[in-house]
Amino acid sequence: MQGFAGKVAVITGAGSGIGQALALELGRSGAKLAISDVNMDGLAETEAKLKAIGAEVKADRLDVTEREAFLAYADAVNAHFGKVNQIYNNAGIGHTGDIEICEFKDMDRVMDVDFGGVLNGTKAFLPYIIASGDGHVINISSVFGLFSCSGQAAYNAAKFAVRGLTEALRQEMIMAGHPVGVTTVHPGGIKTAIARNATAAEGLDAEQLAKLFDKRAAHTSPEKAAKVILNAVRKNKARVLVGPDAKVLDIVVRLTGSGYQRLFMPVLSQLIPAPHR
Repeated sequence: MQGFAGKVAVITGAGSGIGQALALELGRSGAKLAISDVNMDGLAETEAKLKAIGAEVKADRLDVTEREAFLAYADAVNAHFGKVNQIYNNAGIGHTGDIEICEFKDMDRVMDVDFGGVLNGTKAFLPYIIASGDGHVINISSVFGLFSCSGQAAYNAAKFAVRGLTEALRQEMIMAGHPVGVTTVHPGGIKTAIARNATAAEGLDAEQLAKLFDKRAAHTSPEKAAKVILNAVRKNKARVLVGPDAKVLDIVVRLTGSGYQRLFMPVLSQLIPAPHR
């Protein structure tokens, strides 16, 4: 896929952050957008910005965990535009806390949104993307899909699952001869609302954790992230590392193997304290 003009792109979690930045960058490139979010205020803001630049847009509330709703949404988007070329499975949430103290319901919720939402979006839109003859599936994993981190077990599990699903899908599309590119995205620290909106286990201060993340880990703007991601889509890259921190961490993990776990502990203990330590 060389360009985006005339392509129909679906973006979940488009009400803020990377999702909104992707929508605007694609809109400027001539793509037609189907955007969704559960945050209706943020979604309306993205829709207004797209209309202001003359982009064609369909905006809908969508909870990515609701499978039947997602399947119906895919049918509606295809009926509206007549085709679907791309999906950016971007919606995600966070929850901080050690496994020992996290509630099952909170960990389940992260898996339902961060992995289940990607699975639902991929399955719902894949037939239309294959039929387009020029398709692409872009799934947002994380740098936490490259290495594990204490206090982020649920998020790690979901993002590793996204990575596994997406890498398997890329192989399947190649082996089946389908004209579909597949890209796994591993953002590092991005200046978005995901940390500020994240929940935390009892005994942890979610607001303080978000401030620490923004101060020490958020290095890349959503706009820069969107440009990097779309450049990777144009080149049909299997994966893309977003941000200098993601690139450095990938190298460290490759060089040290499982040794990274002990190597990272001093840094992680400052970013993600646990009440029982």
